[in-house]
This record gives sequence, C-alpha cells and structure tokens, in this order.
Amino acid sequence: MVKELLKGNVAFAEAALRYGLEAYFGYPITPQSEALEHLSGRMLEEGRVFLQAESELGAINMVYGAACSGVRVMTSTSGPGFSLMEEGLSYIAGSEIPVVVVNMMRGGPGLGNIQPSQGDYFLMTKTAGHGDFRPIVLAPASVQEIIDMMGLAFDLAEKYRTLVLIAGDGAIGQMMESAELPPMQPVRKERPAWAVTGAQDRDMNLITSLYLNPDRLEEVNWRLQAKLAVIRENEVRCKEYETADADLLLVAYGTVGRICLSVMREARAQGLKVGLLRPQTLWPFPEKRLLELAGQVRGMLVVEMSAGQMLEDVERAVRGKTPVQFYGRLGGIVPLVDEVAAALRKLDEETSQEK
Repeated sequence: MVKELLKGNVAFAEAALRYGLEAYFGYPITPQSEALEHLSGRMLEEGRVFLQAESELGAINMVYGAACSGVRVMTSTSGPGFSLMEEGLSYIAGSEIPVVVVNMMRGGPGLGNIQPSQGDYFLMTKTAGHGDFRPIVLAPASVQEIIDMMGLAFDLAEKYRTLVLIAGDGAIGQMMESAELPPMQPVRKERPAWAVTGAQDRDMNLITSLYLNPDRLEEVNWRLQAKLAVIRENEVRCKEYETADADLLLVAYGTVGRICLSVMREARAQGLKVGLLRPQTLWPFPEKRLLELAGQVRGMLVVEMSAGQMLEDVERAVRGKTPVQFYGRLGGIVPLVDEVAAALRKLDEETSQEK
C-alpha cells in the first residue's frame, strides 16, 4: 500500500467508503465539513447513497431508517450537531441496530468555537442519549489511527448490534499526515436476518425501541446490560508507552495523548521514569489496567482539553491507590508540551516528598 498526505476528515471519510459504507446522511458543521464534502462526490462515483439532510435531526433519523434495513451506514458531526442527534441515538441503541457516528469535537458549551476540544467526553461516554445504555467509544490520536478505527467501528457495531462512536477533535480532523488507506472492499450483498427488507417468504421482522409494558422493557434493558458486560470484558483497548518501569504515569487520549508522548520522552531524557497510558476506547474504559498501574506508580497526571471529564473515570478506576492530579485547557486551547511538563514536575515534587 502507498502512503498519501491526507487530511483527517478526508481520510476517515474515504476509509469508511473503502470499508464498505453504503449510505451516508449528514449535515455540514465545522470542523468536520470536509468529510461530508468528500463523500458528496465519492459516494455517487461508487454508486452509493449520499444525502445532505435539512438538519442533524433529519440526518440521524435517516441513518436510523437505513440501519434498520441492514446497510452499512454512518454520519459525522461536531458538538452542537451531536447534541441534536441524541434522541435518535437513543432510539438506535434501544432498537439494537449497528450505526457508526464520528464526532469531531469543538470548543463549547453552546456554539463555542471551531477549535479542538475534548469537552464532549461525558456526552459520548455517559450514554449519548436517554436511558440505560453505553455506546462503544473509540478515540484515535492520528490520521492513520482514525482510518484504521473506521473499519473497527463498523466491525464492532455489527458484531454487537450497537452504536459505535469515534471521538475525534478539530485537530485530528484538520491535520494532514502521511497515512495508508485500506484497499476498496466490496459492498455486502447479503442482509442480516434481523433486517427489515420486506417479509416475502419469511416472518415479519419488527425493529422498535417502544415497549409500553414495563416488565417487557425491563427485560430488554437487562439484555442490553448483559451485552454491555460482554463488551466491557472483551473490547477494552489502550496504548502503553514505557510503563514497565514507570513511577509516574501520564493519562491522556486523542490529540492530547500525542502531546503527552512528547512530554514523556522529554521527561525520560531528563531521568524521570515516566510512562503514558492512552485509552483507545473511552468506553469500555481501561479501568483494570489503570488499577494495576496504580499499585506501581507514585502518581498519575491526567491531561485533557476539558475541565476534567475523563479525570472522573481515572479517579474511579484507581480507587485512591495513588495520587491523581489534573491539567486541562478549555475553550479550544490545545495544551503545550512545556505546560504539561511543568504540571508533571509538580506531581514529581509532591509525590517525592510524600514518598
């Protein structure tokens, strides 16, 4: 395969097409509009379905309808659009159909700005809609990783008949990097047995999220919880760097994970035994591994482009076994290596005194 210089938004859109995307419904919103623009041409070139909806509300309900017919379908958006989609996302989760959504996060709340942010962490990981459910949430840190995660997202969505979100941000969407696209895969011709494809020569399929009988709805909810337990056990993903001998640990995801990798390397060059854990799944979260590392290191520093949303999951995972400190930037400001390094030195000094 040949490496190309690709913008993140174009890369994930083209990757989705090559992984067999059959239908895309969306609405333009910065900083991910290039994805919609790219697919507006490429989907038609390949004889597939593209439609710019009248709004994000329309887009997610078109996605819902297409997914019920068993086609490989997705949409992409950013924070304000994702908020509008939440009712439809809950219907999708309750109906147990496979859907992929890319959210390129931007500064908020409200309309905020179009700069990179990680302020949608709660929005995506703490159900992404009303009711008792969790979507799988993947967190890429590079153009190559978001390409690879598109294929993984479709596979996981279809394996578990669930909603899969990709948590990107404005930096990943806009950056250009050398990356490899996958080869073109054929569009699937068969449809899953549960799909609504017309009931000729078979019993009718019914897809719904409406259960007026509370006993029946509770039964459905427990089934969903059993599925989530299987996902939690089998689909945790994270990348570790220099954790074997680390006595200080950085925890960061996405764009900030890249920044912290530079911080870790500089700290190592100065003699500090620093490691990095970068979650690739924000849900299921790598709780077990963090708890293990909490018994090894004398402190953790969580770094985010938010007020500390992932921080809560880290603190819950480590159960007070090691000090956890936080450094964050808000409003679309990307933390600098020097800023994070200063926070890391503070952690080092304080935990060294305690030790």
